[in-house]
Amino acid sequence: MTSQTATNHTPVILVVDDNPTNLKLVSDLLEFDGYEIIKAEDAEQAQALLKERLPDLILMDIALPGMDGLTLTRLLKAEQRTRHIPVIALTAFAMKGDEEKAVAAGCDGYVTKPIDTRALGIKVAEHLNIRK
Repeated sequence: MTSQTATNHTPVILVVDDNPTNLKLVSDLLEFDGYEIIKAEDAEQAQALLKERLPDLILMDIALPGMDGLTLTRLLKAEQRTRHIPVIALTAFAMKGDEEKAVAAGCDGYVTKPIDTRALGIKVAEHLNIRK
């Protein structure tokens, strides 16, 4: 199955997660759905990758070593070059108020871990405006 936008462009997704298992799971699921995946293990690596290429969507782990995912999201949403990119927060912290914090930081969506493998593809497609 190939996911494409109306312009026949294969969407590129940047997945930022310091947990190798989660990074592989999310990447594999989305690659299976036809997306091109770029991977980063921390905020600094994500920033370096974003200088080279802008993805269509970012899946951002909140708890990253060094700069956390919410801080990076705020920085991205403050920059003209990256503010248009939808960011979906990935978090194991499903505490009351966490989704509100993610939205306040500029996240466009919120997914809790463990990841619901069926729901992830639907949420990604919604943010990319792709019919599944």
